[in-house]
Amino acid sequence: MIGNGGTAAAGGSPRKSSHSRKEGGRRKDSEMESEPNAENLWSSLLSEVQTSRSAQLASTKSLLVLGDKESGKTTLIAKLQGNEDPKKGSGLEYGYIDVRDEYREDHTRLSHWILDGDPSHANLLSFALTETHYADTTVLLCVSMTTPWNIMDQLQNWATVLQDHIDKLPLSSEETKKFQGEAWRRWVQYIEPGDEQELATSPTKKAGGRGPGGGNGNGAGGDQEEELELEPLPEGTLTRNLGLDLIVVVTKTDYMTELEKDYDYKDEHFDFIQQAVRKFCLQYGASLFYTSVKEDKNCDLLYKYLVHRIYHFPFKTPALVVEKDAVFIPAGWDNDKKIAILYENMHSIRPDQYYTDVIARPMVGIGRKQQASREIEVVAEEEQQFLGRQQVFLQQGLPAAGTSPGMPAGVQKTPDRKVLGSPGVQGSPKKMDVTPGKPLGANTSEGVLANFFNSLLSKKTGGGMGSPGTPGLPQGARPGASPQPDDYKAAVRSDAAAELDRLTRNQKKSLASPNSSLEGHSASDC
Repeated sequence: MIGNGGTAAAGGSPRKSSHSRKEGGRRKDSEMESEPNAENLWSSLLSEVQTSRSAQLASTKSLLVLGDKESGKTTLIAKLQGNEDPKKGSGLEYGYIDVRDEYREDHTRLSHWILDGDPSHANLLSFALTETHYADTTVLLCVSMTTPWNIMDQLQNWATVLQDHIDKLPLSSEETKKFQGEAWRRWVQYIEPGDEQELATSPTKKAGGRGPGGGNGNGAGGDQEEELELEPLPEGTLTRNLGLDLIVVVTKTDYMTELEKDYDYKDEHFDFIQQAVRKFCLQYGASLFYTSVKEDKNCDLLYKYLVHRIYHFPFKTPALVVEKDAVFIPAGWDNDKKIAILYENMHSIRPDQYYTDVIARPMVGIGRKQQASREIEVVAEEEQQFLGRQQVFLQQGLPAAGTSPGMPAGVQKTPDRKVLGSPGVQGSPKKMDVTPGKPLGANTSEGVLANFFNSLLSKKTGGGMGSPGTPGLPQGARPGASPQPDDYKAAVRSDAAAELDRLTRNQKKSLASPNSSLEGHSASDC
């Protein structure tokens, strides 16, 4: 018994030690496993945050701005940026617009490319629009209301440039069909604000969830084709589907008032322009904006629409067609029937007329009418410099600048005073006779008085008059030389005495005539 007990006791001891070794090994294994689990936890959290941020606002979106020179591209983008001092560049400009989501407390940068208006820079589109970022690119086509006769030509030219560049991209037919299907879906999925409840019951909107070549992700190709037959696109809509989100922006609409004033534009002319641009937008599936940075019209609305189309921000503004200079037509809203409403105001214009026959280029100049009759800016001379220059002439004995040599100093040529000797001025033949050896100014009453007072001044200053055009200078005298004092004084005094005698006689006659008339009245009364 004892031996068995001892055997049992001896046998029990090694079992206990092996159990403790097993527990110690498990503890070490758990500690070793806990460290990588903690690292995996942090890495999973970081990857989750990164994934959630990338799902909120993408950083690969970009904006491509096309348009002719002076079409307002740089000014418009600067307005969207909040930049008050835009700088024009050349070639292909790059920048970004800050986009903030206040609800999610997230922000990103929307890249933008501005291509120079010179068509020779079209090859630079290879940097702005690539096959990698094709689906992330939104295109703005800018035209200016300052040259409305060029609007349609510019839109067609830039659409052709864009199409030519797309044809050069290494896109497969499947990819091209996919992008066109997405553009088709964007068009048919438009819902008028306030009509969201009709989405569940409208077969049109159900079909709008899928597009040609876009697929529905479930492989239900037959159902897709059946639903597409429910709503074929109207004629003339998306006939030139580029697979891009296009926005046509008509800038500088504040110039409409100048067109009305200078070129006699009427409301029917602006309606004709709008219907032509809207038909272009129907063909390409584009939205339409009329903006004015100067008057801040539709600029904020354009920013909200951009972030709605690109980042799916909420947007509740319906189409705006009431104000002719602040039009907004979202993609998917317009159709031929709505455009036909504009025809009602066209009384002297037919909508099928050729565009440049109605909106013709002005005959005078190109561009603004004011350029042909622009006034030249004149900078006035400083007063002290002018007086100093006149003083130099007076000291040299020359006539002052701006006066005629043959005109007396006392007679200035002003609009309200006729020059002596001009047609229609009646005068005494005796006084008009020119005395040999005397200037013309000495034979007139103003000239005589001027010579008289000049002689008084010459007594005090002792300076000569000195110029052939200076009143009182005898014939044969050299310019700058002092006249003979005796002859000059005698002539001035005789002329002054004769003039004073004439003035005295005229005064006596004027005083005698009222007295004679009074006597005649008194005699008749008697």
